[in-house]
Formats: sequence, structure tokens, C-alpha cells
Amino acid sequence: MKKWIFILFSLTILTGCNLVSNGTEESTNNTVELSDDNSSSSYDISSFEEFPLVSVVDGDTIKILYNGSTELVRFLLVDTPETNHPTIGQQPYGEEAKAFTKKLLEDQKNVYLEFDVSYRDKYNRLLAYIYTEDGKSVQEELLKNGLARVAYIYEPNTKHVDWFESVQKNAQKQAIGIWSVENYVTDRGYDKSVFDGTEEGVKNNNGDESACLIKGNINSKGNKIYHSPGQQNYESTKPEEMFCTVEEAEAAGYKAAQR
Repeated sequence: MKKWIFILFSLTILTGCNLVSNGTEESTNNTVELSDDNSSSSYDISSFEEFPLVSVVDGDTIKILYNGSTELVRFLLVDTPETNHPTIGQQPYGEEAKAFTKKLLEDQKNVYLEFDVSYRDKYNRLLAYIYTEDGKSVQEELLKNGLARVAYIYEPNTKHVDWFESVQKNAQKQAIGIWSVENYVTDRGYDKSVFDGTEEGVKNNNGDESACLIKGNINSKGNKIYHSPGQQNYESTKPEEMFCTVEEAEAAGYKAAQR
């Protein structure tokens, strides 16, 4: 009887080992494996381009040395709250996002950039997915910790949008960071009025405060035009989208109305 018990126990141990081995083998075959809540995933960065890190500008922008010149790099597919915007000013969790990116990159002499199809935006900034020297995705870490939202999804640079949206959904479920305050995150960005009960204001050219009043309109020719308060056709313009800032409108592909 003891002999049979020993045999059954041995078979149970061997079966369990095989299950663990198979699970590990499957996970290492995934190109993009999402990390769990308590750890950070590392990725193969051997095919990405390495550049010296100059500084961290804010949560989603850094400066690197690129072909002998200092260049701005905007993180693809994510958006962190502002820290010192000329019209919006500082938004809640903006400083936290900046501090987080700084902490993640503080010991890094170099960063690794994974480019998508287009290398630059209309402001001539480089666009890339950013990785640390030990293979951590900076975008993933920001999203996982509730310090960024998935945004600015413009073709053809959409390679990792599904991955990032999966990470974001997990942060939303946990209600952490920017997701801890209801209605703070919007389709257009961040609404800090939910923190103080006042309408979030932006400064227009006259120094007055207004809500998000820039109208984005698509005309009969298919051109995307934005109209600011005070312009000739502003009142009669029916918007497809509303924007808080000129930069936001232009980032969405709209051009300023002539009058």
C-alpha cells in the first residue's frame, strides 16, 4: 500500500512540473507579453535603435542625441497630463507622470527607440516607442500605472495600439492614477474641472478664460478646418469635434480658418 501511495505521489509531482514547463514555454513565444500587476516585462531590444538620452521633458516627451543634434521625441500612442502648457497650464497627475518617467530613465545613459512607419510629426518631433536599457517599455509602464491614456491614434503609426489598450483597460479596472477620478479622462484629453468644481479654462488670444471652444469642422471639400472664438464664421460653424487648444486641433489634422 505504501508503495502505491509513493508511486501516485511521484506521478503527481511529474505532471505538475510538465504543466509549469509548458506554460513557461508558451509565454516566451509571445512577441508582446503583457506584464502582471506586480512586475515589469522586458522585451528584446536588439533590433531597435540606441541613442544617448539628454533629458526628460515631461511624462511623454524626452530629448535624445540624434545624428549629432538634440531632438525631441514624442512617445507614440500615449498622452500624459500637462505639466507646463502655455494655455492649459498644469494638469493633475502631470507632475507624477513626469517624475515617473524620470525615475524610470534616471540611470539610463541611452534609450532604445522602436520606430513605426512615420518617423516625425508635423512639428518635426521624432515619434517612437521608448525602451530602457534593460528592455522595459516606457509607454507600457506609464499606462500600467495609470499615468497616461492611449491617444493620438493616427495611421500609419498604430503598430502597438492593441497592446497599449489592453494595458490601459487593466489600469481602468484598478481605478489607479488618472482613472481614480471619474470623468477626468476624456476623448479630448483631461478635464481638471472635476477636481475643483470649476470649468476647465484655457487662455485665448485676449487673455480671457473660456471652455474648450475651438470648433473642428470638415468642409464640403473634405478639408479639416478649426475655428476659434471671434473669427468671422465661428458662430455659424457646426463642429464635428471640439478642442481646448490650437495644438490639440492641429494634432488631430485640422488647419486654422483663414478668417
